[in-house]
Amino acid sequence: MTADTVIDIAQAALLMLIMIGAPLLLSALAVGLLIGMLQAATQVNEMTLSFIPKILAMIATLFLVGPWMLQTLVDYSRRLFQEIPGLIG
Repeated sequence: MTADTVIDIAQAALLMLIMIGAPLLLSALAVGLLIGMLQAATQVNEMTLSFIPKILAMIATLFLVGPWMLQTLVDYSRRLFQEIPGLIG
């Protein structure tokens, strides 16, 4: 196993991390931005006001894209396990 192989595996793992984490983070960002604009417009600066909508949005996003996220992770893991014999030899 060469240094290039390790770098390729690490790069693929980071790309997978970004792909799997992006939907949840983007939904929390969008809801946080919307709640922040509403708080700025109404001058209600309550920190707990944005917590529940963000959690609900992330749960909804997880229900919508959860199967895709799981399938993507399973495919990546399967591909990585299948490549192990070639990496060792």
